[in-house]
Amino acid sequence: MSDIQQYAYWMALAHLPKWRTEKINRLIVEILHERKMSFSDFFEMDQKSWSEEFHLNSNELNDLDIAKTELPNYSFLVEDLLNQGFEIIPIDADDYSPTLKNNLKLKYAPPLLYTKGNKNLLKESSIAIVGSRNASDISLEFTKNIAKNTVKNFQVVVSGFAKGVDRTALEETLSAYGRSIIVLPQGIMTFASGFKKYYSRIIEGDVLILSAYHPKAPWSVGLAMGRNAYIYGLADKIYVAESDIKGGTWSGVVDGLRKNREIYVRKPNQGENNANDLLILKGATPVNINGDIVQKAGLENFEEQVKNVLSSKPLTAREIKDRIQIDIDTRKLSSMLSELTFVVMEKDNGKNRYRLKNSELVQTNLFNSRDI
Repeated sequence: MSDIQQYAYWMALAHLPKWRTEKINRLIVEILHERKMSFSDFFEMDQKSWSEEFHLNSNELNDLDIAKTELPNYSFLVEDLLNQGFEIIPIDADDYSPTLKNNLKLKYAPPLLYTKGNKNLLKESSIAIVGSRNASDISLEFTKNIAKNTVKNFQVVVSGFAKGVDRTALEETLSAYGRSIIVLPQGIMTFASGFKKYYSRIIEGDVLILSAYHPKAPWSVGLAMGRNAYIYGLADKIYVAESDIKGGTWSGVVDGLRKNREIYVRKPNQGENNANDLLILKGATPVNINGDIVQKAGLENFEEQVKNVLSSKPLTAREIKDRIQIDIDTRKLSSMLSELTFVVMEKDNGKNRYRLKNSELVQTNLFNSRDI
C-alpha cells in the first residue's frame, strides 16, 4: 500500500465529525494493534461487520460510511500536502512527539500531526510561555526573559502564535537565534502568510509549524481554545506570564495543576489586576521576573490553612485573609474560596461569611481533639 493511501485512511479516521479524540484513538489502537488489521481491510467492511466486530452505534456506523466515500478526496489532499512539503505524523509513528503523547495520553493526544519544518524539535526539551493576549508590560518583560533563558539552555519554545505573550515569546526566541514550535489554531494549509514570514527560519531548522486540525480548517475560536491543550502538551515545563481568572490560560494551567504538571507562575506585584496569585494558591510555583523560584510565603498549604481558621467559626474573606496573612486582593480570595469544595458561603447580617461543610467540621474537630 502506498503512503498516500495509508495517510488517506488515517485522515478519514482522524477527522471523523463529532467523535471524541479518545474514541478515535482507541478505534485506531483496536484496528492496528489489537486485531492486527490493516486500514484497507477495515474500510472494506460493511456496517454490519463494523457493528459486530467493533460494537459501534448507528451514528458512528453512518460516520464511517461517509468517511469511506471521502477516501478518494483524502488521497488527493494527501498528495497535495506531500507535494507542498508538508509532513503527516500519525500517533503511532516514531516521529510523533513523545512529550505530547505522555502528557495528553490517548484521551487527548491528536491522532495526526501536520507539520512543516524541523520535526526533530518534537524530541527536544521544551517549555511553553503562556499568558493573556492583552498582557501588561511587566508580563511581556517576563516573557522575554524566559525566552532568552530558554535559548541559553538550548531548549525549544512552544508558541501558540496569538498576539501578546505567545507572539512575544516566539519573536524573542527567534531574535536570540533560538528554536520554536508554532502550534496553529487552524489547518496547516491556511497559514500561507506565516510560512512566507518564517520561511528562512524554517529552512534553517529553527522553526516547526504544527497543526492537529484538518489541513484546510479556517481559524476559529473553538480551534484556538482546543489548540491550547496542544501547547501545554508539547511542553516539559510551563511558564505563566499573566492569567485572567477565566479563559484559555487559566483553564490550561488549572488542568495542568490537576495533572501535576511542572508549572511556574510569575509572582505579581501588589496592585496588579490578574489571577496569577490565585494560580499560586492552587499550587503553581511562583517565580520572579527572571524566572527564578521565589518563596511561596506559607501558601503551600492554603487549603489546610483555610480549614484551620474556619474550624472554630465562620469568617469573612477579609478575616480569613488577615488570619492566614496572605497578600491577596479580598475579591480574588473570595473567588478562590468559592471554588473550595469543603467551604460553604452564607449571608450573615449583610456579609458573606465562609464556613466548613458539616462533614469537614466534624473531621477537623476530631483531629484537633485533645483526647487523640
